Amino acid sequence: MKKYDVTALGELLIDFTENGVSGQGNPIYEANPGGAPCNVLAMLAKLERKTAFIGKVGQDIFGNRLKEILAETGIDISNLVMDEEVRTTLAFVETFPDGDRDFSFYRNPGADMMLREEEVQENLLQNTEVFHFGTLSMTHEEVRRATKKAVETAKTAGAVISFDPNLREPLWKSLEEARQQVAYGLSKCDFLKISDNEIQWFTEEEDFDAGIHKLKEEYNIPLIVLSMGKDGSRAYYKDIRVESAPFLQEHTIETTGAGDTFGACCLHYILQYGLDGLDEEKLREMLTFANAAASIITTRKGALRVMPNVNEIRALIEKG
Repeated sequence: MKKYDVTALGELLIDFTENGVSGQGNPIYEANPGGAPCNVLAMLAKLERKTAFIGKVGQDIFGNRLKEILAETGIDISNLVMDEEVRTTLAFVETFPDGDRDFSFYRNPGADMMLREEEVQENLLQNTEVFHFGTLSMTHEEVRRATKKAVETAKTAGAVISFDPNLREPLWKSLEEARQQVAYGLSKCDFLKISDNEIQWFTEEEDFDAGIHKLKEEYNIPLIVLSMGKDGSRAYYKDIRVESAPFLQEHTIETTGAGDTFGACCLHYILQYGLDGLDEEKLREMLTFANAAASIITTRKGALRVMPNVNEIRALIEKG
């Protein structure tokens, strides 16, 4: 048995989310802890999985706060590096009436993109069942090298490689560069979580099934899950295709962290059954559980600190 169920590398930042209006009519922003890889770990920690994070924050007010919050959440922070020269990355989140959002990043540079190859602790990666990463740690050369070192180390040690492109267009010099790095992730992963807009962008196929077919033919990924927002989700495994309806909420306020919550729940099932032990029934159960958890997070501000527990998820499933 390895020490960690899931280790993730990537961005840890502050999401400034609108939360009301001041007496002068100005928007009030709440400083929520964020970053897709840590959202994934936070949900897994709620499911009582052992998790560890590899990344960098600034030695500043926000970095110290984030370090405290990860520790409080139960995520191992032994490879969280504190940078005395570069500030913690910030993102301002604009929420639209339908719950969707837009991001403005303050990251030029931000501490998360300054992680160096030699700062990655190989022992964490050699002692984890699953290694998870996205593309925000692939936008700049130094952190890209650190990410690729982590992927190769974990893969050599026999870990399941989990990848979520989590495309944020403003952070790339060009979409062609983004495409190259997404292709790298697809070539290395055993489990892919991808969104509807990402599959259309990468494959240039409007039809989701056609896009997934392209990916499976080129990259031979054992399990792909597709999140489709208000249209639910799908899983593609061997020759099986399973679809699950969403849990639509009256009180959806924002979608930040919903995809990360969904992906984490899928990893929970992979840990439970193994990538070789899935069938149609288990995949349907996995998607239902993941959809319910993601639905709950859309009713809450932020994500990392407010992940649902098993009882809340089960209650929503039973309610239907």
